[in-house]
Amino acid sequence: MITTFDLLAAHPFLAGLPAEHIDVLSRWARRAPFRAGTRIFEENGNAGRWWLIRDGTVSLRTQVPGRGELVIETLGPGSVLGWSWLFPPYRWHFSAETVSPVLSIAFDAAGVRGLCHADPALGYELTTRFLAVVVDRMQATRLRLLDLYRPPG
Repeated sequence: MITTFDLLAAHPFLAGLPAEHIDVLSRWARRAPFRAGTRIFEENGNAGRWWLIRDGTVSLRTQVPGRGELVIETLGPGSVLGWSWLFPPYRWHFSAETVSPVLSIAFDAAGVRGLCHADPALGYELTTRFLAVVVDRMQATRLRLLDLYRPPG
């Protein structure tokens, strides 16, 4: 049987992380399947979890005044979903909804934050990896909004 440790060790987001870090992370992780069309979280809601996507796709969305909800990015296998759990005030900056059935690994945010405080090396590794995700998401948002507000012609 494939263990949570095995699932984490095989995920690209955690590639190169020492086995002892994967082991302690696995204690705060669980398998989390979602049906297509499931709203995983809402913009401005409490960010109490984060996910590694194994299979399926999730769209990240944001409310644009006068335009409604806009898809910013679509995430697939090998992606990480959720970074707001790591930075106060721990509120979602986007909404997330499954486009297809999704198999993910969910993490308890408070538990992982506790691990990061207790082990600065793990905290540094995760913060560095999540900051790269933040930069990618902000860039995707910027490009999508530029497309939306580009003058015709």
